[in-house]
Amino acid sequence: MQLNDTAAIVTGGASGLGAATAAALAAKGAQVFAFDLPQAIEDAPEVAGVTYVGVDVTDPEQVAAAVATASDVPLRTVVNCAGIGPSMRILGRKGPHDLAFYAKVVQVNLIGTFNVMTLAAEQIAQTEPLADGARGVVINTASIAAYDGQVGQAAYASSKGGVVGLTLPAARDLAQFGIRVLTIAPGIIETPMLATVSEEFRAGLAAGVPFPQRLGRPQEYAQLALAMVEHDYLNGEVVRMDGALRMAPR
Repeated sequence: MQLNDTAAIVTGGASGLGAATAAALAAKGAQVFAFDLPQAIEDAPEVAGVTYVGVDVTDPEQVAAAVATASDVPLRTVVNCAGIGPSMRILGRKGPHDLAFYAKVVQVNLIGTFNVMTLAAEQIAQTEPLADGARGVVINTASIAAYDGQVGQAAYASSKGGVVGLTLPAARDLAQFGIRVLTIAPGIIETPMLATVSEEFRAGLAAGVPFPQRLGRPQEYAQLALAMVEHDYLNGEVVRMDGALRMAPR
């Protein structure tokens, strides 16, 4: 599928994986709408072809209104990168895992992903079909924590495991509309979250990656997302992007 003269939505588009993906899609000729929280957009860089839209991905009304802004040209691509990654043990020194904390992580990472995918798919389904009846593609973001969740990652691993489990049924549900659904499961990536830790700690994380023995880069996530968009026969699949890393318990 070609991106030129089409619209694309990227959630979490103001920083990290989302910002890199938004820039890559725009460079390929897409008109990109980067969804993010208003406070995140305030610090976002100006990128040609990228329009920032303040939206909470867990709010159906906000998402529906934001998706409507991407209707001037055919909406063909959605990449869901919005997410949070706090940690808490099921039973820790301060007591049992807070249920509201757990629900919040699932609400943002899993329900937010489902919300945007669903409402954007409705818009994509109204576009004119391309070759083989194709209309578009949705790429969601899981994590290797979906498979190798560490100590303190019960909420995060649950939410990302849900995204993995969503991939195939979503692809099957949306097949009749010519919409493909794929998921990327990144390993340890150099994002703003990691920028707050010491270089020594970052080097320790990189040393655990078999090869290449370094942290992943947001641009590599964007590169994979572009390859998925352009590969019309790739559907219903989860692809790990982790340098063959398998996480230890802690």
